Amino acid sequence: MRETKMNKAISMSKLLPVVMLALASLFTGTARASAPGITGPTFNLTAAPAYLTQPDGQAVYSWGYGCNGAPAGFAPTAITTGFCNPMQVPGPTLIVKEGTTVTVNLTNNLPPSAGNTSILFPGFAVTSSGGVTGLMTQEAAHGGTVTYTFTASSPGTRAYYSGTQGDLQVEMGMYGAIIVLPATIPPACTSGLAAANRAVEINWGESDYRLAAAAYNNNHACYDREYLFQFSEMDPRIHTQAFAQVTAAGNCTAGAARCSLNVQTEPYHPAYFMINGRSMPDDMDPNYAFQYPHQPYNGNPHMHPGEQVLLRVIGQGRWQHPFHEHGNHVRILARDGNLIVSLTAVVDQTTPLAGPLLFTTTTTPGLAFDGIFYWTGKGLNWDAYGHNPTSTDPNATLPCTPDANGYNTGVAARSQINYFEWCQDHNKPVQAAPFGDVAAGGPTTLPDANLFTNGAWYSGSPYLGPDATTRADGGTCTGVNTTTSCTTTGSTPPSGTIANSPSSEAGFAFMWHSHNEREITTNNIFPGGMLMMMLVDSREFPIDESM
Repeated sequence: MRETKMNKAISMSKLLPVVMLALASLFTGTARASAPGITGPTFNLTAAPAYLTQPDGQAVYSWGYGCNGAPAGFAPTAITTGFCNPMQVPGPTLIVKEGTTVTVNLTNNLPPSAGNTSILFPGFAVTSSGGVTGLMTQEAAHGGTVTYTFTASSPGTRAYYSGTQGDLQVEMGMYGAIIVLPATIPPACTSGLAAANRAVEINWGESDYRLAAAAYNNNHACYDREYLFQFSEMDPRIHTQAFAQVTAAGNCTAGAARCSLNVQTEPYHPAYFMINGRSMPDDMDPNYAFQYPHQPYNGNPHMHPGEQVLLRVIGQGRWQHPFHEHGNHVRILARDGNLIVSLTAVVDQTTPLAGPLLFTTTTTPGLAFDGIFYWTGKGLNWDAYGHNPTSTDPNATLPCTPDANGYNTGVAARSQINYFEWCQDHNKPVQAAPFGDVAAGGPTTLPDANLFTNGAWYSGSPYLGPDATTRADGGTCTGVNTTTSCTTTGSTPPSGTIANSPSSEAGFAFMWHSHNEREITTNNIFPGGMLMMMLVDSREFPIDESM
């Protein structure tokens, strides 16, 4: 895209078709999210300019951190498509282990008129060398390098960001995350139910995309899947000013007269609201997608029923973002790497947690939290797997043997699609007859499947799995845990309405979004902004987070 067109405003009438076309692309990809990043313990970073793309077609001039050469490695190791360019937003996620001595070498490749830059690492005792003295830390002058050293003293998720003229540099995109993995993993996180959940994933051919088996050295901090989400907003007016002034200054001598910027950062009117540097629907494209060379991380969480999903969330902008995770509450484990535990005489791996259970999580600028999201289907009051004891389909007549907590988690269940089914609702299809209601034998009356909120996302079906509706309606399928041959006798859902690719991904979609209505728009056009979908997939759909 030519620079002369990068800052050209797109009219509202032209924007809507663009956004709707982008929304349609949601149905053609199978991307996932995770917590990808680079490993150290030495990180060679740069600060540099580049352009960020937005769903409305704009390319916004920005600054960000990136890699100065190839990093020591990428994580999780199951993702083999990683790249780290000299500039990205958010900056590279730095992944280290507790107790490690971390060294970050930052080289300033910003335009000379941008002046010095730096990095703050809140929560760590940092020493610095080289560079020049700044107000908050040592800074790298134009073309220069500064070195920061600290010990990763405690596990958890934290932010890092510029400590130089933060109102401008953080707005321009100079922020990132550091994840510290616990030095000790509690035995409870590699045995018992945690081990059983991993065994089930292996049975279905899923790699392990976790950075560790626990977020902290505590029995209650185990998890089966993890995601990192960095929330931020962007005022393109500020970026346009910065670009114009940088262009006017040209290749001036840093620090000389008239080789500086005077960008107005107030009043503040953001038009873009981003998750990991992307706005919806771009955030649901793959990690490391070629079309986003400076926005490598996505926001597209998936899970199976019964999995403990670790959410690592950071507020990286200037606004607080109230975010609602549909489907369940989020149990907060820690804030800024500080595990929230009950007041007891002895604090060890078994200490109970005391974090709140939140309907809507809040991300204060600079604040990070770790939390657990959990969904099983308990409380639906119908069989989410569409079991039908009168069917000849082996999958429709699978048993459900409750464990001590009422779930189907026994050894025999680990190869079945209904692993972790809530047994109290077993053999209770929503509708005993197509388009039936309570009078027809189901526990509830449903609207026409074409009218479901999720529409073509998942056929409007109230069941998990591509053939569950067929099973519930009395159709036939051959082969346990397969979709080799199915014949439907019912009309729910209407045939051909599965819009996902591949169509075997047929589960539940929960919209996760900002509770500030403006923040789920792109330039005031919905849908966009700080919005994504949590996709609860049946076991026969292996979740591949390498994409």
